This record gives sequence, C-alpha cells and structure tokens, in this order.
Amino acid sequence: MPKNSKVVKRELDDDVTESVKDLLSNEDAADDAFKTSELIVDGQEEKDTDVEEGSEVEDERPAWNSKLQYILAQVGFSVGLGNVWRFPYLCQKNGGGAYLLPYLILLTVIGIPLFFLELSVGQRIRRGSIGVWNYISPKLGGIGFASCVVCYFVALYYNVIIGWSLFYFSQSFQQPLPWDQCPLVKNASHTFVEPECEQSSATTYYWYREALNISSSISESGGLNWKMTICLLAAWVMVCLAMIKGIQSSGKIIYFSSLFPYVVLICFLIRAFLLNGSIDGIRHMFTPKLEIMLEPKVWREAATQVFFALGLGFGGVIAFSSYNKRDNNCHFDAVLVSFINFFTSVLATLVVFAVLGFKANVINEKCITQNSETIMKFLKMGNISQDIIPHHINLSAVTAEDYHLVYDIIQKVKEEEFPALHLNSCKIEEELNKAVQGTGLAFIAFTEAMTHFPASPFWSVMFFLMLVNLGLGSMFGTIEGIVTPIVDTFKVRKEILTVICCLLAFCIGLIFVQRSGNYFVTMFDDYSATLPLLIVVILENIAVCFVYGIDKFMEDLKDMLGFAPSRYYYYMWKYISPLMLLSLLIASVVNMGLSPPGYNAWIEAKASEEFLSYPTWGLVVCVSLVVFAILPVPVVFIVRRFNLIDDSSGNLASVTYKRGRVLKEPVNLEGDDTSLIHGKIPSEMPSPNFGKNIYRKQSGSPTLDTAPNGRYGIGYLMADIMPDMPESDL
Repeated sequence: MPKNSKVVKRELDDDVTESVKDLLSNEDAADDAFKTSELIVDGQEEKDTDVEEGSEVEDERPAWNSKLQYILAQVGFSVGLGNVWRFPYLCQKNGGGAYLLPYLILLTVIGIPLFFLELSVGQRIRRGSIGVWNYISPKLGGIGFASCVVCYFVALYYNVIIGWSLFYFSQSFQQPLPWDQCPLVKNASHTFVEPECEQSSATTYYWYREALNISSSISESGGLNWKMTICLLAAWVMVCLAMIKGIQSSGKIIYFSSLFPYVVLICFLIRAFLLNGSIDGIRHMFTPKLEIMLEPKVWREAATQVFFALGLGFGGVIAFSSYNKRDNNCHFDAVLVSFINFFTSVLATLVVFAVLGFKANVINEKCITQNSETIMKFLKMGNISQDIIPHHINLSAVTAEDYHLVYDIIQKVKEEEFPALHLNSCKIEEELNKAVQGTGLAFIAFTEAMTHFPASPFWSVMFFLMLVNLGLGSMFGTIEGIVTPIVDTFKVRKEILTVICCLLAFCIGLIFVQRSGNYFVTMFDDYSATLPLLIVVILENIAVCFVYGIDKFMEDLKDMLGFAPSRYYYYMWKYISPLMLLSLLIASVVNMGLSPPGYNAWIEAKASEEFLSYPTWGLVVCVSLVVFAILPVPVVFIVRRFNLIDDSSGNLASVTYKRGRVLKEPVNLEGDDTSLIHGKIPSEMPSPNFGKNIYRKQSGSPTLDTAPNGRYGIGYLMADIMPDMPESDL
C-alpha cells in the first residue's frame, strides 16, 4: 500500500461524510422537490439544456449573441423581395392608400397572433419545426416535415432570383449601363437597331434576351444559360458559407444583410424626392379608392400578403426562436417584427412610386415632344387649321398643360377624323396605372428608371446589392428552417448537412437556369408554397388549440413569459384565426381553379409576352408540387396512428437525472399527455437508490435552484460513486 494511502482514505471518508450530512440535512427539501416540482427541461439555472431523442446526454443549444442580433435575424427573414416588388403592386392595384386599412386589420387578426404562436412554441420547446410539432402531438408530427419540404421548394427558386440580382449587380459597373440603349446590328450594307429591342424597350430586351436568353415556351429548354449558372453557383456558395455554422456564422452577417437595405431605401427616397415627377408618383400611390375596399379580392390578396410577409409556416420563425432563452419576451418580439415589416413595406412603396413617378414624368415629356412634332407636321400639311391653336402656345417648347389644352381642342374640332391622327393624350396617370410587379418591376421598370438618374451606375449597384441582401436575409431563415429540424431530429452534423443541402439544391436548381428557367420559377412560385403553407399553418393552429389545448398553452405562456398574455390571443387562436385561415384556403383554391394554369411566355417574333397554358406534363408537375409538400402530414399520421414503425425508443416527455443532466427514459406518451411542462405524479417518481448514488449539492448553490421561469427545478446533482465501493463505507 502506498505510504500516503491513509491520507487519501481519510480525505475520501471526509468527503463521503460531508455528502451524507448534506443528504440528511436536505432530505426533506429534496423529497418535497421530487414530489411537487414539475419537470423543467432547463433545470440548470446557468445553462439551458435540451432533451434530444437518441442522445444519452444532450448538448448545449447555440444561442444568439444579443437580442438585437435575434431581432435583425427575424426582420431579415420576414422582410424580403416581396416587400419591394409585391406590396407596392398590391397597393396600387387595390385602392392605393385605402389598401393599407385592410392590410393592417388582417395583420392584427391573422399576422401577429400566428407569428406570436410560432415564436412561443419554438422558444418554449427549443426545437426546429419537426421536433416542435412532434412534441406537441406526435400524430401531427408531419407538419414539421411538410414545412421542411416547402422551405426546400422555395429555396430552390428563391436563390435563382438572388443569382439574377448578382448578374445585374456585376453588369452595373459600366457607363452607360448596358441596358440603357438598344444594341445596333450590322450587316453588309448598313447598320440598324435590333428589331426585338426596337419593338419593346432597351431594358425589356436586355432582361429577356441578354440576361435570360429566354425560349418561347416552357417545352423548349434551350440548354443551360452559362452566365446564370455561374451566378446561381455563386449565390449558393454565399448561402452555404454563411449558414455552415448555423447562427454562429450567419449571425455575424445578419448585421449587414438586414440593415443595408434600409440604408439603400432611405438614400433612394431622398434622391427620388429631388427628381421631377416623384411627388406625382407618391400622390397617385396614396390617393384612396374607397370603393375598391369592398371587393372580396382585395381582402384575400391582403391576407395572402400578410401571411407570406411574416414567413408563417416556413419553419424559419420557429428555428430562429428556438435559440432564445426561455424567459425571452417573445410577445414583444412578435409585435415589433410585424410592425417593422409593415413599415418597411410602406417605405419600399414610397421609394418605388417616387422613382416610377420620375420615370413616368420622363416618358410623358418624350410623349409630349413627339406628339407636338406630329401636330406641327399636320399644321404644315393643312390637316389641322392654325386658327384653332391658341396664340400663346409655342408647340416647339410646349408645357404639359398647354399640350393637354391643344389635344382637347383638336379632339373636339376633329371629332370624326381624330382617331386617324394617332395622337396620344400623354397623361402621367396613364403611365402610373401600368401595374408591374415581381421581376417586371425590379429588372425592367425600376431598371429603366435608374438609367435616367445622374450617376446611374452607382444607383444601379446600390439597388441590386440591396436585392441581394434582401434575398440572403430570407434565405438564411429558409435554410435554417430546413437544417435545424433535421439536425435536432436525426443528430447529423450541421456543417455536413448544410453543404449537402446547398449542393443538392444547386444541382436541382439547374432547371431554373435553362433558357426556359424563368417559366419554371413562375410555376414553383405559384404552386409550391401557397396552398401547402396555408394548410401547414391551419394544422399548426389546430394542433396548439384543439389537440394540445388552448388553456394549457396559455398557462405555458404565462409560465414562460412571467405574465399572462392578453385574452385577445385566446379568442384569436381558438375562433377567429382558424376561420380566417379556412376562408383564405377556400378562396385560394377557388381562385386557383378559376385561373387557367399557365404562364406568360416571351415571344421573340412579336417582342411581347403572351399567355400560354402548361402542357400536360407541366400540369402534372404543378399538382406534384402541392401533393409532395403536404404528403408528410397524412403519412406521419397513419404511421403513428397504426404504429407501423416501432417507436419503443421513447420520446421527449420522460426523463431522468444524472450528473445534473437530463436523460431520456424509454417511456411513450399518447396524445394530450404530452406537455410543454410535464411531470410524473408523485406515486410514479423513482426513489433514489442510496446503495448506488449519493446526492451532492452544487458548489456555491442553494439546495433548490430557481429556474428562469420562476418554477423550481431540481438543483442537486446525482453523482455516481465507484461501483465497487462497499455500502459499509458509506
């Protein structure tokens, strides 16, 4: 025996004696804690730990570095390209300023309550969409898988738009801009303007022919567009590098990607206000047309915009909130992010219509100049009498007011012959009434307006860099909505999964960079997300309110937040939101049924768009997109309902404690027995085995730790003694 063995044995005896004293002194408190406390998954005060299926001891979950970083992530996800090119179009189409009223009402009734619901379940359970809905109701676990499928479908084509923006960004470092004028074509005898461009416009020609090199139908693939293929690869590389470490890597980029668009929008707004015609655009935008508000279509489109603007159902909201502390005030976050989103849409609308007002003013001036020259020709030819023209009007330098006066006089005098003169009224309102949205707004109308800006390359660089950042912010949330649930559920390495996910998406995304790729983008945008996401969010609402229990959920919120949420949310979640969502789903199905499935094809010979119906195989793809997105819901329900797969491995609801960690027990719970805060009844509590374990207080901690949400967790550790130590020593 070593000579210091007595010292070691004495220290060990002292250590065990102290532990026994601790045990005896705390026996009553420990027993009470076992009997009265409910299971709290984050039982340690200092570290939030999570239960994970298939893992013996769960790892610590990453967390946001600050509240600001988290808010910017949610804002970056919810504020996307739709705020810039969809909301202004809907505002113009549906009554101008009057459209803001139904939008605000539906934001309050549908948007904020459902956004708050997703934030709260993600923060409480601290899992991605698969883990959250599997935990709340195993039979409805397919909701999470459906969210992942929809996210992937959207990511496939959304990153293509970022690729288009990267292409235009790379082409903006030129003076003049390459889409400023129509190209000239030379042959053996003379030089002439490209006919396709001459019949349309310089920016339209550049978009369809130079950028996309588009085919005449979806059936003509035309091969890969190598320029867009490279841009798509660059977009996926950017997303992959930003997301490879999850929020630990993307969180640093979020500060720039979320804030930079606001800098650009404010700069554009200030610049636009200094241009002629900008006030006309804004006045046209906010002139309310109250009669349009009574049309059901306006409310349906407003509800759809609210729904997609906040990213409901994608899983990104749940994934981001799952990295929060459980006592975070997610109600404040829901209201804040929702209204930031709304005011961003209004800011973008101001910018778009100020710029479009300037563009309309430039086009109107050209129209007046051309038509004034035509009138002077008619005067020289004698087709129009000089006597009818007021003497104070000089047609060689005519103002808009004077031109409209001359136009009205000629129209009255030459009433029968007037159509043959082919004169235009040249009213700025007619130009502003030409509603454009989506790629037509960003890559044609807005791009054309910027060619008239002083220092146009600078503004073009800023605009397309803004589009790239808006797209990346949304892509971060979309990819997080795919990767986080899979990592939480299947315990794969996030880095490897992210690389595989992005590489596979790039390979599939090659169909979008064919010459016919734009038509596939339209197809996926119309069919891959709208109906599936509506169904997903309806099922989320049902799962929380009617399967888990709205009363139990409200108690969980009170426990988590430290205060009881307003009863307003109780009635919204239980009655109003489900009815509104069902109405929106029915209206969307009816609208989809009444609208013939098709797309706008660019016809080179006519230099214009023409609506074409999808071929048979295209209809099959459209239906498949909807079916594949929803399929996980019934499949998981059937599997869980009839126990087609052995689920004896247990779930998140039953745990035991070892060394201060939370471990999984092989116990299954059914239906409503699962709870966000769930514990065994006292009779089912396991009794401590004094022959194998002793209880040792955490150093520097009281006997009972108080969890962040105010409930008591178990604040002592169960430490193993060497199995060969005889009980007599204890």
